[in-house]
Amino acid sequence: MTTTTSTAESATAVDKASAGIGERQYHIGVAPGEVSTVALLPGDPFRVPMIAEFLTDVRTVAHQREHLTMTGDYKGRRITATSTGMGCPSAAIAVEELVRVGVTSFIRVGSSAGLQAGIAPGDLLVSEGSLRNDGTTAAYAMTGYPAVPDLAITAELARTARELTEGTQAKVHTGISVSDDAFYAETPEWISTLHELGVTNVEMEASAIFVVARLRGVRAGMICSTSSNLYDGTSLYSGVKEALKEGWMRSIEAALETAVRLEL
Repeated sequence: MTTTTSTAESATAVDKASAGIGERQYHIGVAPGEVSTVALLPGDPFRVPMIAEFLTDVRTVAHQREHLTMTGDYKGRRITATSTGMGCPSAAIAVEELVRVGVTSFIRVGSSAGLQAGIAPGDLLVSEGSLRNDGTTAAYAMTGYPAVPDLAITAELARTARELTEGTQAKVHTGISVSDDAFYAETPEWISTLHELGVTNVEMEASAIFVVARLRGVRAGMICSTSSNLYDGTSLYSGVKEALKEGWMRSIEAALETAVRLEL
């Protein structure tokens, strides 16, 4: 008697946790040997060339979708910069795939809105942890699992940022940030709630970067330039771009110096 096995019974589901390890990555397009052990992660691909301004012997490794990757040298240390795109889903993909090709430390450099009085456009924001108001990290870990950065990276980012802003009008703020999914769904009521909780700033990627890094056994931190202040009404549309850009450049330099000092 012949026994037939259905396709459903014989199929083997793909294990995405192991697929693609050590190969050229599907989304970001990079392969082992093309990146450093440390990667700076801006959201916007147009900010990757801003990082490259600090580097020597720069080359573009790949540019697929929202992920532009460039690698170069800073003070004798190899540095990679990869854009994550906006939001936790694409940021998680970038971190996952960079880990698979050899990156062991991540520093997000981006934009973030202040939520407390006294935080001005161009100020630097160093996250000590992220409130997980996103959907992506729920797929990785239970609700109570914390999204926290590496302690040594965080402390060095804050220390270096204060050195770089000494004698300027820019300030450095540290505290709990929040990662939101829906930029235009942040109501005045939600902003007030965050303010009352003492949350320092809001952005869209850190929680995924921190959680994925922890689960994959690598390190992560974040330093951002203040784009606006949602608590006191300073809008992105209020002509603050020049201050924001100055903050970006300082945050990039702080991240690079941290990578060198900690030998990431």
